[in-house]
Amino acid sequence: MESVLDLNSSNIWGLDAIELAELWNNEKKDEDTITSEDKILNVLRLAFEVTQFDSENERELAKYKTGSYVILSHLDENKKGAIAIRKKEIKRITDLSYENVKYISAKTLLELIERNFGGGWDSISLAIKDIIESAFDISTTTLPASRLHIKGGTLERKVADGYEYLEVPKGTWVEAIFAKKKDLQEKLRFIQEPEYDEDGNRRLDNDDNDDDNNDEESFYESYTPEADVKDVDEMSDEL
Repeated sequence: MESVLDLNSSNIWGLDAIELAELWNNEKKDEDTITSEDKILNVLRLAFEVTQFDSENERELAKYKTGSYVILSHLDENKKGAIAIRKKEIKRITDLSYENVKYISAKTLLELIERNFGGGWDSISLAIKDIIESAFDISTTTLPASRLHIKGGTLERKVADGYEYLEVPKGTWVEAIFAKKKDLQEKLRFIQEPEYDEDGNRRLDNDDNDDDNNDEESFYESYTPEADVKDVDEMSDEL
């Protein structure tokens, strides 16, 4: 990436605040860049907390010099104040989007699932499952706790194949959720149009398409994902 003008909703999550600051500070202050500052900040807001503040106010400045923020100068030197940015944290599975899910690890994903009230894979909504499965291979198996770690069993084979796993207690049984990052070049089963366009603007539906949109929503609400999540054959073999 050579310029902040190259930033969009797909690549912004791949940068941390320090990398973004370097790109920002090295930017050539030409007319195109200066007049595009507000547009660039809209893209930044997709992945960063962005606050414009009075840098001459000592109290305000101290608030953003704590180390958790990175401070930027305006590209337009005629603008007063400064800009503080901080990468947004992905704390819950509901924070996941088609744009940011590509930039987390399988281990982080399973930590998010574990925080989801401990309900396991079936407790996750279809919409979030689809986001997750756009970037990860997911499979599950439910076995008696005494059988899960059997030598040569599903868990051992999945780990050997590069999967991370999470164990979710289900009474005397255990659900194992396996996750492995997909090759980003792999053709995905289904990708929903992103909520934001490449300029950071929210996509708006035309009023004329309200009925069509309602039909689409009804379709996805009733949509059942492919029944390949459970390792049924493997579970049967082990039982």
